[in-house]
Amino acid sequence: MDKFSFLNAAHSQLIEDLYQQYLKFPDSLEPSWKAFFQGFDFALEAYGDDFGRNSEPSKVPTPVQLANQASANGQIPEDIQKEFQVLNLIEAYRHRGHLFTKTNPVRERRHYEPTLAIENFGLTAVDLSRKFNSAITTGLPNATTLQELINHLNKIYCESIGVEYMHINNITERKFIREWLQVNENHPQLNAAEKIEILEKLNQAVAFENYLHTKFVGQKRFSLEGGESLIPALDQLITRSSQLGVDEVVLGMAHRGRLNVLTNIFGKSYKQIFSEFEGKEFEEDVFSGDVKYHLGSSKVIKTENGEEVSINLTPNPSHLETVAALVEGICRAKVDNKYKDFKKVLPIIIHGDGAIAGQGIVYEVAQMMTLEGYRTGGTVHIVVNNQVSFTTNYLDARSSNYCTDVAKVTESPVMHVNADDVEAVVHAIRFAADFRAQFGKDVYIDLLGYRKYGHNEGDEPRFTQPNLYKSISKHANPREIYKEQLIKEGMLSDEVLKNMETSFKKLLDADFDASKEIEKNTMDPFMADDWKNLPMSSKGAVFNVVDTKFNAKELKDLAIRMSTLPSDKKFINKVTRLFENRIKSIEGNTIDWAIGEWLAYATLLTEGNNIRISGEDVERGTFSHRHALVKTEDTEEEYIPLRHISENRFDIYNSHLSEYGVLGFDYGYAMASPNTLTIWEAQFGDFVNGAQIIIDQYLVASEEKWKLQNGLVMLLPHGSEGQGAEHSSARLERFLGLCANENIVVANATTPANYFHLLRRQMKWNFRKPLVVMTPKSLLRHPKVISTIEDLANGQFQPIIDDETANAAKVEKLVLCSGKIYYELLAKKEELNCENIALVRMEQLYPIQQDKIDEVFAKYSNRKHLLWVQEEPENMGAWGYILRNFRDTGIQVIAPVPSGSPAPGSHKMFEKNQNSLINRVFDRNDEPAKRPVTA
Repeated sequence: MDKFSFLNAAHSQLIEDLYQQYLKFPDSLEPSWKAFFQGFDFALEAYGDDFGRNSEPSKVPTPVQLANQASANGQIPEDIQKEFQVLNLIEAYRHRGHLFTKTNPVRERRHYEPTLAIENFGLTAVDLSRKFNSAITTGLPNATTLQELINHLNKIYCESIGVEYMHINNITERKFIREWLQVNENHPQLNAAEKIEILEKLNQAVAFENYLHTKFVGQKRFSLEGGESLIPALDQLITRSSQLGVDEVVLGMAHRGRLNVLTNIFGKSYKQIFSEFEGKEFEEDVFSGDVKYHLGSSKVIKTENGEEVSINLTPNPSHLETVAALVEGICRAKVDNKYKDFKKVLPIIIHGDGAIAGQGIVYEVAQMMTLEGYRTGGTVHIVVNNQVSFTTNYLDARSSNYCTDVAKVTESPVMHVNADDVEAVVHAIRFAADFRAQFGKDVYIDLLGYRKYGHNEGDEPRFTQPNLYKSISKHANPREIYKEQLIKEGMLSDEVLKNMETSFKKLLDADFDASKEIEKNTMDPFMADDWKNLPMSSKGAVFNVVDTKFNAKELKDLAIRMSTLPSDKKFINKVTRLFENRIKSIEGNTIDWAIGEWLAYATLLTEGNNIRISGEDVERGTFSHRHALVKTEDTEEEYIPLRHISENRFDIYNSHLSEYGVLGFDYGYAMASPNTLTIWEAQFGDFVNGAQIIIDQYLVASEEKWKLQNGLVMLLPHGSEGQGAEHSSARLERFLGLCANENIVVANATTPANYFHLLRRQMKWNFRKPLVVMTPKSLLRHPKVISTIEDLANGQFQPIIDDETANAAKVEKLVLCSGKIYYELLAKKEELNCENIALVRMEQLYPIQQDKIDEVFAKYSNRKHLLWVQEEPENMGAWGYILRNFRDTGIQVIAPVPSGSPAPGSHKMFEKNQNSLINRVFDRNDEPAKRPVTA
């Protein structure tokens, strides 16, 4: 009775109010109060005579009166106590039944206390034959005996499916789940045709793995053996979801079982898979390709019910959970650009048990579930739970009970399923489809199976799990288990099953022989329909001049419109002044960085493009320069000026504090949205460190590995401003070290006009390349960092900007540089009225526009010195890259000394280093000029 100890201090009016609430909205009450009133109602119904039910109606005690009496006496009648105790038992099954399931196919479950034994609830064996009205809360039509109720609860909560849902606070969601589970006692109702379909999928999965194991002995394939029920699960998920309105599915998974999914879900020919096992080269020379278990696929399939569904398997690297972020971004792009309805696109992410528990990106992606800029209408997460990670036991792989405990963060339901019980797997998958369709939230399915071999087929798992692998070696596969079940049910004869296996093997044999005739492997393009108007670029195409001009009058009109706030809305004075000053700047023909950026977006919007900008604090801008979204003073109503100049979509979203997950999301968005200028901006450039895996595995390598284009723009604030080590460098050297084969563009624009043309060029190309921009901080408000309307209207992107003031005949020292350091060198040059130095800016560092460089070198042929000057330490920045590309020119470097840190922590030390750097360029020994700490 501890659960109802609150009665001792209950107030009569409180109980009366709660009871009235209970009568109208029972699920809105705190669970203990709801159970209390239920207990009284059930007890009064069953034992009414004992409480005066045969008396006059006015004398029949109400639950409130009985509650008051119990409160006053400190006692509750035994019969009512028993109803309460049964309700406690029911609640325990709902809360903790998942701990006592039969979900582990190859070993005993851990033991948890207290158990669900009736003695733990104040009940005894004598009560087993007594009937309790509480049973009707579990879906039973009438009062039943306690024994019948326990049997019923065990079937719902403690057999092949364990359900976690009581952590969900939303009453409607909990009620939906409870009622869904109570139908047929949480067991599937399948007809003969459905069972045969499941068996056929299981047979394909098992036979395919067995065939590969015999034909390609010892080769890595990361088999699905032990988790083959994933194949009928995915088949059923796609079918059920299509019935619920899904038109397109995007799937992300790591390597375990991927070949099986490619063939038996995506319909990739067995012949092609066999040919890839032979290790043949790909047709294109520049295309390096990837291992077979990383490749993607896109197909349109027809489900058993006749619906057509587009399905996409996203290419992935070996960083197991990275692909999850891309899947979400791809799905959001498809919703935004094509379907306009979250119910039309289904993200499915397949996890390993070790990865979902151990990889931080899982949490970053989970937190996107309801965020305005990142939600996708709910994701179905399926864990292929091998109970071991490479060689690590599950007890060493997490502190939580389950690998899926991240689900509790978003109050998502979890079903833990015995992977040997394929019908239970299908049942759980159907629940996932139904719940996601109903509530637009994530669902987690934990498929408890095993891994038949080691991490790959060449590993010896008995080194680290000898006992587990003794059990696995004797364990029948899911197909054999299900086959025996169907034979017992009289569904099929053994002969029919043998014919099924024989015919499938013949198909595999035929494809195996045909694969020998393939000379070179080919790559099926991923999401080819989305890219049909943008073919891969030819070599050198990035150097072609692109027309990024825009009519000057229209440009000015756009600038005024986007800088004019609505008169019927009141903004804080600072915002009002800021926009008024922008209009003054435009009228005065002085375009600063923020206006130049806005005009790039505005012109692209009017030309039919969409724009998406995302990242930490991007709406205002880290340095308070953008103000793309402003809020009214009193109501905080949002106003986005760029949404009022075109019918095309301009979206800008402050992200949660995530780099890895959000960059992956935006990369995925750009992957599925070639006609959207997709931008991810780091709060500070060095924050990109946390997303390095996306850069290494996707941004710079996708074109060579998977023939994937991507036009993502990364804006990385960069430059030494005396702010210390953490916010000075976007690690330019890392990007330049990853450049090859025109895979990305790396730029460091120094004028608003050049930035304007750079962004416009990104959408004017008839192909797509990732663009990495080292963006300014202090230069955002530098008096010399301005352009004119004419510069924007009539110019083009300049990869190299020559020194317009230099007299080539007098130049003895040619200085190449990039970014902010140019303006500091320029200030010194003007101070000294220096004529023997030319300052040339490399605005596009990669790919190098060699013909422009050659023109510069030829112009300054009288030079005696060729210098590269940078403010990053010598072992960082662009110097190593510049040296590789200009090694035959005699170029020398002026830079701070090598360091393990990008910049000093002391502002005075920064000033000293910066002054020394500039003095060395001009052969001076001047004292540093005082300057404020900026950015």
